[in-house]
Amino acid sequence: MTRTAPNPATNTAANPRLAMMLMLSATAFIAATTLMAKALGTETLGDPLHPLQISHGRFIFAFMFYASAAGIMRLQVARPAWGLHLGRTLFGWGGVSCMFAAAAFIPLSDATAISFLNPVFAMMLAIPLLGERVGPWRWAAAAIALIGALVLLRPTPDSFQPAALLALGAAVLMGMEVIFIKKLAGRERPFQILLINNGLGVCIATVAVVAVWQVPTGAQWAVLAALGLCMATAQACFINAVARAEASFVVPFTYATLVFASLYDWAVFAQVPDMISYIGAGIIISGAALLAWREALAKGRT
Repeated sequence: MTRTAPNPATNTAANPRLAMMLMLSATAFIAATTLMAKALGTETLGDPLHPLQISHGRFIFAFMFYASAAGIMRLQVARPAWGLHLGRTLFGWGGVSCMFAAAAFIPLSDATAISFLNPVFAMMLAIPLLGERVGPWRWAAAAIALIGALVLLRPTPDSFQPAALLALGAAVLMGMEVIFIKKLAGRERPFQILLINNGLGVCIATVAVVAVWQVPTGAQWAVLAALGLCMATAQACFINAVARAEASFVVPFTYATLVFASLYDWAVFAQVPDMISYIGAGIIISGAALLAWREALAKGRT
């Protein structure tokens, strides 16, 4: 009987099949958070909540989840890089808020597909901020993905979707968040990073929500709590998936988020993607997949 070698970075035994299931679970939960944000941002559950209030609920309930887990585990926070955490959380909060706003106005499939541009923007931002060098293949992948985004924006007077610009803004902000995540990688334990991220997120979101706060209905409180729990669960599944297999193996499964988002949108809001959505999403995923392949190839060489 052969034993699977543990991942040296996490001391966790490699298990590709479990990693795949965890990553697919993460995508299902992430798509569910966008669906719930859409329900909260429309009249589905009462008067629509402002996107800033939805992101506030996402952070506060996710933080409660992590804080409870930290108490049970008796986690001791060790030398956090507060500046990096603050930068990561500011951009992450901004990206989440824009994404939730976009979800209320455009199909979830379009908003989700546009969000896949965040690694493209992260690649571009890494040039001036991290001093990384980008070759022709990566530029080609970025160009392909951006063409897909242009398709989804539907830049004609009759079909242009202004709200899609919110999703594009979310992708830019999340790309900037990736820069800070790269700087944090290897410095601190993943659970500590998530705990601090959600704790700072509560502080930022609480200040931002004051001007637009309204008392949620009972159903809205329940969905806000479920949204935060789903996001925390998705983060936990993602971290455990990456700990059990190579990133080049598990990351492509994140594109299943688009499948789940489309299914949820169809089941709850009876919204079916049109041909333009399929074409734009396919182009974006092709570009993002090419970029992920080149990233994996570069890491393999080093």
